[in-house]
Amino acid sequence: MMCSICSSLLWNMMAVLILLGQAMPNVKLNSQSSSGLRSECVGNLMRLSLDKALAVGNQLEVEAINCTQHILITPSLAAQCGYSMESDPWGNTRIYTSLLGCYVNNEEDTFNVGLRLRMYSKSQSTVISHNVMQTCSYTQWASREILCDRNYMEVSNHLATPNVKGRTQDVKGHSKISTIPDASEALGIWKVTFNTPQPVKMFLREAEQAGYGAMATSTRLVMRSPYNTAGTYSEDVAGVPMQVFKVSAYKAKLGQSMVNLAAACPTGGVLFTNDVISWHVPRRVTPLVDVKFKILEMYMGINGQRLDKSQMAARGYTLYTTDLHIVIEIPVGSPDGYYKSHAPDYQYHVTYIVEPMLEVLWRTNSKDDTRYKVLFPITTPLMPRLPHVQDSKSHFLVDYRKSGLWRRLQTCFLFLSYCFSLQRDQSYSLLVPFGDDVVLKHNPERLVTVYSLHLIFGLIILPEEIPFAHPVELQASLQDVVLPIISGTCDQNMFYIHVKYGSQGTNFQAMVGPRPLTPEVAEEYGFQENGTHLSLILPYAAKDTAFELFTSGSVRARVDLLLLDIINNWVLADYFLACDFPLTTTACFPNGTMNALAVKVESVPNLVPSQLTLKDKSCKPVFSDFRLAYFSFSVDSCGTTRRFFDHYMVYENEITLSYNEGVAYASPIDPEYRQTISCYYVINATRIVAFSSTHRSFDPTAEIGLGQLIVHMRLSQDSSYHQFYQAEDYPVEKYLRQPLYFDVELMESTDPQLELILENCWATLHNNRTSLPSWDIIVDSCENGDDSYATIFHPVVNDSKVLVPSHIKRFSVKMFTFTKDEEVLKDEIYVHCDAVICDTNSQADGSCRGQCVHPTGLGNAKHQGRKRLKRERSTDTTHQRQISSGPIVLQNTQSNLK
Repeated sequence: MMCSICSSLLWNMMAVLILLGQAMPNVKLNSQSSSGLRSECVGNLMRLSLDKALAVGNQLEVEAINCTQHILITPSLAAQCGYSMESDPWGNTRIYTSLLGCYVNNEEDTFNVGLRLRMYSKSQSTVISHNVMQTCSYTQWASREILCDRNYMEVSNHLATPNVKGRTQDVKGHSKISTIPDASEALGIWKVTFNTPQPVKMFLREAEQAGYGAMATSTRLVMRSPYNTAGTYSEDVAGVPMQVFKVSAYKAKLGQSMVNLAAACPTGGVLFTNDVISWHVPRRVTPLVDVKFKILEMYMGINGQRLDKSQMAARGYTLYTTDLHIVIEIPVGSPDGYYKSHAPDYQYHVTYIVEPMLEVLWRTNSKDDTRYKVLFPITTPLMPRLPHVQDSKSHFLVDYRKSGLWRRLQTCFLFLSYCFSLQRDQSYSLLVPFGDDVVLKHNPERLVTVYSLHLIFGLIILPEEIPFAHPVELQASLQDVVLPIISGTCDQNMFYIHVKYGSQGTNFQAMVGPRPLTPEVAEEYGFQENGTHLSLILPYAAKDTAFELFTSGSVRARVDLLLLDIINNWVLADYFLACDFPLTTTACFPNGTMNALAVKVESVPNLVPSQLTLKDKSCKPVFSDFRLAYFSFSVDSCGTTRRFFDHYMVYENEITLSYNEGVAYASPIDPEYRQTISCYYVINATRIVAFSSTHRSFDPTAEIGLGQLIVHMRLSQDSSYHQFYQAEDYPVEKYLRQPLYFDVELMESTDPQLELILENCWATLHNNRTSLPSWDIIVDSCENGDDSYATIFHPVVNDSKVLVPSHIKRFSVKMFTFTKDEEVLKDEIYVHCDAVICDTNSQADGSCRGQCVHPTGLGNAKHQGRKRLKRERSTDTTHQRQISSGPIVLQNTQSNLK
């Protein structure tokens, strides 16, 4: 392989970085693997893709590898030699190299492209280099090849060389001769003329110094020009603005005196709607073809890569022709492009960027073929995209997740001095609990809550550091009100009322009967409250109860409890409880005295008990209040009548409401009140009373009996041992090394001569207490000395909840997990214990000596033999109990205990 040397251009190369254009200091070179790099051949181009993981945060410069030389590719040299580069805001970079570019070695249409990428760290103290070598084969040359890239126009014409007998013949290229004067002169290129359209002649060296590229192989002549130079001009073709590059190269060899080359590249022709980008390219490019021609092939691509029909259909792309144009249509937002954020006048806008490719092959009547290839980056005009709120989330149709340009995003409240940090995703979401203090709440309906949140999104677009703000008012309406629940029971004398709070807690007004539940009424009715419930205890004859019905032996009383919304006066709960209570309304005594009780019932609300009388209107109650009238009289007074039947003598009277003499009862509201009272006496009866007594010859003693003793293990919520986890709380979640406070208690016994001893305790992965693996926590009634986080026994003292301290043992151990080969086996443990119930008056050996108490001389042996002792369980199951805890789950699995 021969290496070309462009020594004529080395003198004017500048050390310019592609990204920042800054010179690098002395740095340390560090070569790495090319992970994140992908090179591929795309027609007459080699495309190198650089992943954002390699490029982000680094400064990049690109060098061409020419044998042992490394030539820095500056922007001007890139346009002159057939290199281009494109990066998106996230750091994904694509570098294109023309196969006819400088420093590309060509042997019989096999092209070897070499590039070196140098990425400097932010500190500029380290450079990471990647060498990329790619071999491409391109043999389907057309007579004329035109390439329109983002920064240059390139045209190459096929050359016919004469044979020995004076006839021309096609010769395949072997080695490429670059823009070195000696090499150009070797093929006879010594002067060029630019038609702008006025002819401008230059020597080859002058053209190269002006930024144009010229080179030749044994079969092709290549010319290259940047856009908008003195050697190019603009022309409107079928309404599409184009840059035209026409040049004549004068050769002194190969039997030709002049070769005409032309390229025309579109610089416009794009139409936009809100949904579709339409790119128009002239069907007949008149600067290139002025005779009849036929389109043989037509392709669309993205980022230099052709797409087949199925790929185009999947993306919604279309390619078609009209009389004047070739048209490519691309939906705005297609996956091959990306959005870019802008904030003109502090208003949020986006642009959409995509790079389609058009490749056309046409043939003229002279059988000359032209392959026309255009890579055309398109950026839409600014499109307003105000952030909007949907489903209580703030959504932004912008380049957040991919670009990393929105590193500093905060959401600040107008009336607060703090901000909420947000997580970056396809859109940004601010999550604020409905119960937070900054959320305003009101209830437009009894079961509906409207939550309101007023905030401002303060955003900065990077790297431009352009700020903008967006105020948002969020509202969420949920049918989430849980109403309070009232329940109750009765005994012989009392009502017991229980209220379970709803979602609004104590935000209600309670009415007990006709009266509000004031602090005075609450004290009267034994009010108790614990944050989730309240309870009341009312005597059935309390002031706020109602009597519905009474008989000679009972009264039916009712209590009403009404819970009202304080603001809207809605009824949140309406409850009543009615029960029959024993009540003696008539008492008959052997001395002929009759006592009677009259009760005001709900059906006669206007009744005044003090106005009740017996048949004799002068016999009034001896006592009365607002609901009772009590009468006491002898059977021979107050109009009492007597009658006989069978063996009984019956005295009767009647309690009625007294009215003025001569005025008939005519109440339109209350019914007539009448209560008949009767006493029955047996005419002839004999009563026999007998009794006997015996002398007690011995004192009573208790007999020895058998019973079942229960041992219960609980997990306390903290070291105070006041609150414990209930069965519905399991599995309990704990952080690694967070203390677990266990309480083991002998239940249903008040015998102070019994003591509970924890013989052995251990942890397992599974509920089965005999499963493996396991870890000893308590061994032979003492803590496990082999554990670096030792078990701690906590003293138990007598208080209102602990009647017999010897019946309870408390210990704590730090939360851990089982691991194997640095991997957590399971984020869950179970704790098991063997407990022994001991008689403190006995002289028993073993565990009954006390918790962690051993005979003299066995202190050290205790720890040495624990692993053995743990497995030697006591065989006396009469006094031994086996207990286990529910599952305890590791809450944070990012670290584990080794």
